[in-house]
Amino acid sequence: MSSFLTQPIDFDAHNEEVKRVWDAFNSSNPYRVPVEALGSITNYLLNPDLNVHKWSFKDLFEDPDIQIQASLQYQRWQRFNMPQDREMGIPEEGWSFWIDFQNSMDSGWAGCPLHYFDGQVPDTEPLLRDCKERLYDLPWEIPVTNGLVGRGLEFFEYMHEVCPSMEFEGKPVHPPAKIPGEYTDGPLDLAYKLRGADNLCVDMLTDERYFHDLMDYVARNLINRMKRLREIRWARVPDSPDKGIYREANFVFADDAIVLLSTQQYKEFVYPYRRRILDEFSDGRGMYMHLCGDATRHFKSLKETFNVTTFDTGFPVDHGWLRKELGSEVRINGGPTVMLLKDGTPEQIEAEVRRICQSGIMEGGKFVMIAANNLAPCTPVENIVAFYEAANAYGRY
Repeated sequence: MSSFLTQPIDFDAHNEEVKRVWDAFNSSNPYRVPVEALGSITNYLLNPDLNVHKWSFKDLFEDPDIQIQASLQYQRWQRFNMPQDREMGIPEEGWSFWIDFQNSMDSGWAGCPLHYFDGQVPDTEPLLRDCKERLYDLPWEIPVTNGLVGRGLEFFEYMHEVCPSMEFEGKPVHPPAKIPGEYTDGPLDLAYKLRGADNLCVDMLTDERYFHDLMDYVARNLINRMKRLREIRWARVPDSPDKGIYREANFVFADDAIVLLSTQQYKEFVYPYRRRILDEFSDGRGMYMHLCGDATRHFKSLKETFNVTTFDTGFPVDHGWLRKELGSEVRINGGPTVMLLKDGTPEQIEAEVRRICQSGIMEGGKFVMIAANNLAPCTPVENIVAFYEAANAYGRY
């Protein structure tokens, strides 16, 4: 098994097909299921075949030049070795990337100590784990210059200075379009990163006043931060197409921690704070929600309450049941588990893709086959090829 394709791809033909697939899908007349095999920079850093410089997450988080170079190297590898329904080969319009602090950004901004681990993604330590009352000593408003968001601001400014004079593979390198922190991993997600998941759940049941004080603190500061960062970007990039617009269509949000709760608990304890955030940033014209784990019990309520029109699923997911639960008009992104894609045989992957496609998930034409939901490092490219080819074969309308 390898990290590199041995058979060359006709990128022109592939990219023409990708355009046809997405044009048909977006016009509600698909002829096959679009396929995406998405991953993060983790796939580059933790794969010794790719990370020849031996860069670490500490390097990525602390050196903007390494962040640029690692992002470009990872994209190049993706574009030449991961067949999927995305543009492949050298990008016609040049290279684009974003500043990536993984899932530590919110908590690393709010004051949680950040730890680096050999061969693992960094994580933060709960700031309020051992002393919950410390909440009341925290600053009323967390500065946008704090922690990882502050570092992201520095990276953003630096990259907007250096990228306009850069080229990679003969194409321009575009600076990041957004500042880290303009969006959030979710209010409950940040609350449990601050307090610890077990403590937060106990607080919810035994100390509601404290729980709501913490959630109010989180929601209020996330709203302030997201607004302020947009204003900073608009000042730095005056021709931003969204300048002056806080509320947008198809607002993207997440909150993986809700997998811990029942639907009733979500409505009672989390909904009011999520509503506050969405009222500030969504114009109500559909929303895109990403949720790891099996949070599907919440999906119907989320669809009806927040007008979620796209769900990006983790695993495990019962695809056929989920289609019946949500109806044919909702887009669902789902697919085989990332561990099957990493450790399974091509035959096992083909069988699972066939099973998913035949589950009823394709009804209505709004299904996108993904590696659910983030490729594991060192996934063999032969397995990605098997995944893509199987979806092409069994995902036909």
